[in-house]
Amino acid sequence: MTTTTPDPTATTTAATHATPTTHDTPTTPTTHATPAPGPAEDLAAAPAAPTSEAERLRRWRLVLGGGGADGTGCALSGRDAAMDGALASLYGRETGRGGKGTDGGRRSAGLGASAPGVARWLGDIRTYFPSSVVQVMQRDAIDRLGLSGLLLEPEMLEAVEADVHLVGTLLSLNKVMPETTKETARAVVRKVVEQLEKKLAQRTRATLTGALDRSARISRPRHRDIDWDRTIRANLKNYLPEYRTVVPERLIGYGRAAQSVKKDVVLCIDQSGSMAASVVYASVFGAVLASMRTLDTRLVVFDTSVVDLTDQLDDPVDVLFGTQLGGGTDINRALAYCQSRITRPADTVVVLISDLYEGGIRDEMLKRVAAMKASGVQFVTLLALSDEGAPAYDREHAAALAALGAPAFACTPDLFPDVMAAAIEKRPLPIPDMAEQR
Repeated sequence: MTTTTPDPTATTTAATHATPTTHDTPTTPTTHATPAPGPAEDLAAAPAAPTSEAERLRRWRLVLGGGGADGTGCALSGRDAAMDGALASLYGRETGRGGKGTDGGRRSAGLGASAPGVARWLGDIRTYFPSSVVQVMQRDAIDRLGLSGLLLEPEMLEAVEADVHLVGTLLSLNKVMPETTKETARAVVRKVVEQLEKKLAQRTRATLTGALDRSARISRPRHRDIDWDRTIRANLKNYLPEYRTVVPERLIGYGRAAQSVKKDVVLCIDQSGSMAASVVYASVFGAVLASMRTLDTRLVVFDTSVVDLTDQLDDPVDVLFGTQLGGGTDINRALAYCQSRITRPADTVVVLISDLYEGGIRDEMLKRVAAMKASGVQFVTLLALSDEGAPAYDREHAAALAALGAPAFACTPDLFPDVMAAAIEKRPLPIPDMAEQR
């Protein structure tokens, strides 16, 4: 198969969010859009084939959207015209909320509030674009055109491409969702949750099992269980310069965590509207942690009230539908509840997932964190648990927590197992550079 890559100069604009790429095969030519190019090395992964002037104009025309301002003079037909129409319905210039454009170009259609029209459009974009681009376009349609209400119709839910952001939107609509839609909504949410569990569960269990084994230190280990780093540090006083070696008087080793040896984990999740993706990921991780017999996991969600969803952890879908996205925030109240449930502070990890915009008593919140840390609790503050990059957060509260030895940072789902492993082993957390997440 011969692949023709786009001209590197023909990147996407905020108006399209997608750059068309043509893949030619000996049988059926297909054209679809891909996300904006990533780092330069991605573009250079394969040698670029020569691009004709007509093909370059065609690509610019698809990127710029037509009308008198694009300057290409290129007309589209067939599949290209259908792709352009799908993009125009969402990103057409001067469209407002689905209205017709005023520039006289083709790119002036709109989705409006017509359920049949949106359903057809959803089918079109799934035909012309890959799944990753479909998800971006769906998200933009909900945000830009106010189509959330249409998701209350079962027929619409069956047509959308499910992802974490769609789950967050459905959860925010849970209160107003009619009974006829809830069954379909649960099926959509379950599909996403099962995909996330399949992706995250195995590595999480493996990483945390290793951390639990290493956290059970023994003084007479078998050779294969010796922790050489700690053993050497503990015996540096016995260094013999003439032999350039350390004589270990005391061996430190990893124990093998028995089924009765447990760590207690408390996930305390802010369910305000801005934390939707974090709530989804945290619920999935909560279910995974709860499935490990060496961990005693508690899951608490809060806004201005506190709800303990621990008894629903065997099914993260039930957990998600037990949340109520939106409302205010009272972190102090939530931490007070979590603190009251801690019975073994030296063996407890508390994970607060919140943007730290506190509506409760700030000083009391900080005092509770300090008290938990002083008692031996490992306290972790995550500003977000998602792939969305650095979030908006209360910097003053984050700085205050850092001063207490509980630095706040955003965490991707891939990093979360390593963060939990470090907390279980009581070693420094793998804190990412926040600047790189922006």
